[in-house]
Amino acid sequence: MAKPIKQYIPKDSDPLIEKFICCMMMGGKKSIARKVFQDSLGVIKTRTNDDPKDIFNKAILNVTPLVEVRPKRVGGSVYQVPTEVPPKRQQALSIRWIIKAARERKGMPMSQKLAMEFLDASADQGAAVKKKQDVLRMAQANKAFAHLAK
Repeated sequence: MAKPIKQYIPKDSDPLIEKFICCMMMGGKKSIARKVFQDSLGVIKTRTNDDPKDIFNKAILNVTPLVEVRPKRVGGSVYQVPTEVPPKRQQALSIRWIIKAARERKGMPMSQKLAMEFLDASADQGAAVKKKQDVLRMAQANKAFAHLAK
């Protein structure tokens, strides 16, 4: 029987970073995703004097949504009902939005795109923060249907 391959996980890594790396991974290439993430932290270190992990955490926090709209069918018509977002989904959405925004940037390697998105998100700018604001605006516009929530 073959021995299972032991996966390398850095000792100083936290679960949020590992989750981010796993979400960024494409085609099962975790080592490449980890290298891209580490390189993006290196780019952040050269651009600012702050700790790159603090910038990462602040970016995730700034992109985290508190409310979203969910479709609910009532009497043959569909209403967009604003609901609170559970903590796990908050984290998943913020990670997904940052990765998507970084991939949509053009003209540079992924590590630089990711670093720029982290820096923008930590400063409350960029496409991921805009997505959060759009979702919040949609929830506020449909506040009249809040009584339909379960």
